[in-house]
Amino acid sequence: MNIFVGVLVGLIVLMILVVAHEFGHFIMSRRNGVRVLEFGIGFPPRAIAWIKDPKTGKWRRLKRSEWTKSTITKTVGVEKESFKDSEKKDDKKIIQKGLIFSINWLPIGGFCQMDGESAVDTREGTFGKASFWKKTKILFGGVMMNWIVAWLILTILAWVGMPTFIENQFTIEADTRVEQTPVKVKAVHEDSPAKKAGFLENDYILKVNGEEVKTGLDITAINKNNAGKEVKYTIQREVHPKCIDDCDNLTEQMLDVELTATLNPADAEYLLGVTMESSDSLAYSTWSAPIKAAGLTLQLTGETFKGLGELVWNLISGVGRQLSFDDSVRESGREAIETVGDSVTGPVGIIGILFPTFTSMGPANLAFLAAVISISLACMNVLPIPALDGGRWTLIAIFKLRKKKLTKEIEEKIVARAFMVLLGLIVLVTILDITRFFR
Repeated sequence: MNIFVGVLVGLIVLMILVVAHEFGHFIMSRRNGVRVLEFGIGFPPRAIAWIKDPKTGKWRRLKRSEWTKSTITKTVGVEKESFKDSEKKDDKKIIQKGLIFSINWLPIGGFCQMDGESAVDTREGTFGKASFWKKTKILFGGVMMNWIVAWLILTILAWVGMPTFIENQFTIEADTRVEQTPVKVKAVHEDSPAKKAGFLENDYILKVNGEEVKTGLDITAINKNNAGKEVKYTIQREVHPKCIDDCDNLTEQMLDVELTATLNPADAEYLLGVTMESSDSLAYSTWSAPIKAAGLTLQLTGETFKGLGELVWNLISGVGRQLSFDDSVRESGREAIETVGDSVTGPVGIIGILFPTFTSMGPANLAFLAAVISISLACMNVLPIPALDGGRWTLIAIFKLRKKKLTKEIEEKIVARAFMVLLGLIVLVTILDITRFFR
């Protein structure tokens, strides 16, 4: 059940972050005079759709029979505009005049469909007709929205309690109050090792095998290393001094309890069988919360690019060392490549492993993970990968500097090939995630 809830929360959070990214494109498109044909939550097939009449400004629900493009243009009205291009024989283009908003069945993000997304489309109101500066704002609108979302999440966390996840995490000492609390047991699963050992709700876990633990991740890591073995836990529990004899009208006190649990095997659904709420070390701020959030957003952005750089370097150097005749050099190369495999996490790993873990650790940790993923989405889309926003901008910028025309055929060929490579990487990372999941 914990995994199911975590996966469900992960799907919802990822969809919100991707929709926010697409909403950034939507805002910049509208502000810069580019028509948006459809803004969708989720991916088709459609579940429900509305269209806005450009004359009245009113929204109405589209019937299923009106979902085809030809029917929509008849219903809302179309314009025909001259469109001369040496590469096209037809000289007419149909322009959809109404904006469609749709909710779709596949909960894996969203999309913003602009009119004339090809650079050769020079009709008024199309992306292709927009100036280079307008294209830049539109393409990076999604990136900016992801950074803004991360900043908003971190601002709220700075007010209600910011967990600490990275070394030297940005803070403003003059307006920071830190509270350190142990990991709390929210629930104990029935017939679990924890239940048999005597764990109770609201217990605080202080030590595992004599080692002090500060976060739920610490406990999870030690449990993973001791799967199938006996593990000793030092628990702090609220009890009455004479609870065995009489619990009425007695003051509660904290009592340290030693519990021993035999963990489940590594391939079991869970090892210990508790849901943890890890408030960890929470830092509270007041007036400086927005500033602290901005500084932390920049810090996490820097750490993300640093991690990507190390990943690329390990991959290149690892492959290069495989060409050496020295066995020790080849072995170090294999280790570098293995490091890359262990560092990369795709959708399956994020939704199936990270989100269930962070969901069980409490809302503050889950919100921090959402902020980190939002920043990661921004950083990935800045990179000059043709299938992503940064890549499309780079392609347009190169042809503009060369003062050459970017034809539709060249653009589609480059983007399609890059997309196939990206798809192959996603499949490879997914396989690695599934391997880790069942390891």
